[in-house]
Amino acid sequence: MGTRANIIPIINKTYCSSSQVVLVVRRRPHATNGGGFVVTDCNQKVIFRVDGCGILGTKDELILRDGDGDGNALLLIRRKGGMAEALSIYKKWKGYTFDYEGSQKLVFSLKEPNSCLVRNNAMKISTEPRESNKDWDFRIKGYFPDRDCTIIDTKGDIVAQVGVKKEVQELMASKDLYHVVVKPGVDQAFVFGVIATLDYIYGESTRC
Repeated sequence: MGTRANIIPIINKTYCSSSQVVLVVRRRPHATNGGGFVVTDCNQKVIFRVDGCGILGTKDELILRDGDGDGNALLLIRRKGGMAEALSIYKKWKGYTFDYEGSQKLVFSLKEPNSCLVRNNAMKISTEPRESNKDWDFRIKGYFPDRDCTIIDTKGDIVAQVGVKKEVQELMASKDLYHVVVKPGVDQAFVFGVIATLDYIYGESTRC
């Protein structure tokens, strides 16, 4: 018998698979679809949609939806602004889930260094409730705009990896299509909440 995957539900255990999953991200054009991106599985079934300010009309805000119909909102991601942030060395993004009554519950925070264009200045993510003695639970390694980055836990293990298949890379000069490998037991909704935040930070499909 194989080792059973350790389930890590951050948004919802529904999105934790017992086996490794490869999902495909396709960016939507701003001109016709308002930007954002769609996430599909190997059968081209839509798993998630991400709406940015081109659809929402609000800066520094993102919504991750499921693949059903018009998409139920799973996660609201906002950047915390104000004077405190202006004086801080970090910009802070916060991800919230919704309960049945519409109330918001904080599930993760991402710290973006104000010098985020420096490639070796890692972004760090903490989850709620706190799982680690450190002040972070995951960090980003690599450089998202190159489609070459990973989400790593405090043990140094990869939980998700962003990449571009070689044959796709040869056909496309742009980075509109890429894949994400999510390890067994890892919450896919959380992973794509983080990827949506990276997409916005680096001024891509979710940005106006």
